[in-house]
Amino acid sequence: MKAATVRSVCECQAKLEADLGDDLRVLAGRARKTIRSAPETAPANLVSGGAVFQIGWFCPFCIRNTLRSFTTSALAWHEASEPMPPTEPAT
Repeated sequence: MKAATVRSVCECQAKLEADLGDDLRVLAGRARKTIRSAPETAPANLVSGGAVFQIGWFCPFCIRNTLRSFTTSALAWHEASEPMPPTEPAT
């Protein structure tokens, strides 16, 4: 299965990430307060598809809905094993 990861920054400066499948379906979303911190689940949804698409995240740190635009031509695809790694930190 091919996957791509898109990244952005929330208004609260949390680092947002979403893993996309080759059919441009969001597989997982997560957010980190700092680069070295454990990821928190940040629900993400694909809002509109096509050559330019948007992803919306729910930031768990500031409770904002963050919408960002991306282009399919800029995605870097890689082979991913199924299932995707969990977005929750190990306890």
